[in-house]
Amino acid sequence: MEISGASYIAGQWQQSDSTQVFFGFSPRQNQSLTTPIYEATSQMLEDALSSSAQAFIEYRQTSFAQRATFLFAIAQEIEALGDALLDITHEETNLPIARLQGERGRTINQLRAFAQALEQSHNGLLNLNVHDQADPQRIPLAKPSTQLSHLPVGVVAVFGASNFPYAFSTLGGDTASALAAGCPVIMKSHTAHPATSEMMTKAIDKAIQETKMPKGVFSMIQAKNYDISHQLVAASQIKAVGFTGSFTVAQKLMETISKRSEQIPFYGELGSINPQVIFARHAELHGSELAQQLCQSLLMGNGQFCTSPGLWLIPSNNHAFIKTAKEQLNASQSDTLLSPNIVNSFKCSIERLKATYGVSLIAHGQLQAEFHANAHLFSTDATTYLANTSLHEEVFGPAALIVTYENDTELAQIVDNLDGQLTASIHGTESDFISQNVVIEALQYKVGRLIENQMPTGVEVCASMNHGGPFPSSTDVKSTSVGLNAMLRFLRPICRQRAG
Repeated sequence: MEISGASYIAGQWQQSDSTQVFFGFSPRQNQSLTTPIYEATSQMLEDALSSSAQAFIEYRQTSFAQRATFLFAIAQEIEALGDALLDITHEETNLPIARLQGERGRTINQLRAFAQALEQSHNGLLNLNVHDQADPQRIPLAKPSTQLSHLPVGVVAVFGASNFPYAFSTLGGDTASALAAGCPVIMKSHTAHPATSEMMTKAIDKAIQETKMPKGVFSMIQAKNYDISHQLVAASQIKAVGFTGSFTVAQKLMETISKRSEQIPFYGELGSINPQVIFARHAELHGSELAQQLCQSLLMGNGQFCTSPGLWLIPSNNHAFIKTAKEQLNASQSDTLLSPNIVNSFKCSIERLKATYGVSLIAHGQLQAEFHANAHLFSTDATTYLANTSLHEEVFGPAALIVTYENDTELAQIVDNLDGQLTASIHGTESDFISQNVVIEALQYKVGRLIENQMPTGVEVCASMNHGGPFPSSTDVKSTSVGLNAMLRFLRPICRQRAG
């Protein structure tokens, strides 16, 4: 499928007249791709904002059934892209085809899940509506009839993620949940996979035409210029932002939002080290097996999952666990990361850990090419970890830090000093879970999802899922970016009152 490099605004593909272009990147070949992607101009973004605001008036009045039909159509059009979509995304990310097939399936399924939720909702979106009947005979004052329902907030800005080119990007969870809630979306495409974004936008373009939705219900902006991102979140038409990416970029966008006269919610997912808490009895019985599973989880996507296990808390002197982890990672092969910037950041983080007093490099994978990233496993003790806050930072890529604890008191201290996390896993026997109830209870207040005897990589799209957590893992501890409740981010309550 031909890639134009254009942005999509009000149902039209637009290229700027400017010669300002950028190019995608092939991680596998370690070189830029040749298709030019045209920088959107400030005026093009203004046109997108205007058309989206106008579309909101019509789109917010669509029925749940109409929105469901729209989401089903988007899912169908993504399927219709076939292998051409996979091939282009593989070229832009070097993520394995099997991984991309799975992520595409998840993206399609979450669109259909939101559609089904809309179809099945009889008492308001997600059954949120409440009606209190009037009581005109109540003394001393009559009770009015009050009914609580929810309205879409308005136009939503969505920023695509580099590590999930489908599920957290153009037509991913933020876009799907906003559209389900009745909000138009302006998507800022990620520069790591602009051609993928264009192909996905072609799918929603067909769905918009097929279901006769307003043309401004979705726009996709191609831009490497950071000014466009700041112009987007500063625009008065934008009423909420969905973001998945780095803490540094999120901070800058939040600074821009703070200067607005009208403050808006910024729903950012910013990263996590996803601690793995391994209790003593379980380590004694299953240390080697657990080490193998953790290594496999770490290597998944070459460590580029937001739920990659980056911190392993194990009892000291667990030789079987350490031995197996060393064997697994020393034998592992290097692979690419998503961009040269991510590779450079990973290598800087590795060098920082190597130079940290009290931290030892105990295993590293085989490096096939300089532009690759190979797995690294470090180890330290609880005292060193607690004394050095830099060890609490996420390393995006295939790296993990083992922290050994001598007793339950040290383990509790580590948990108390954790930053907010998307997930944590507890690995233990039933007796461990009983004896460690104090640590487990405290750990709940550090995470958005607590996992028992399973790896953190992967997230289920369902009504009960929560993908978010205390700051800095996300910017709103009460919200989720995955699952049906993700719609709540883009709705606001309204109460209607009458005499009877």
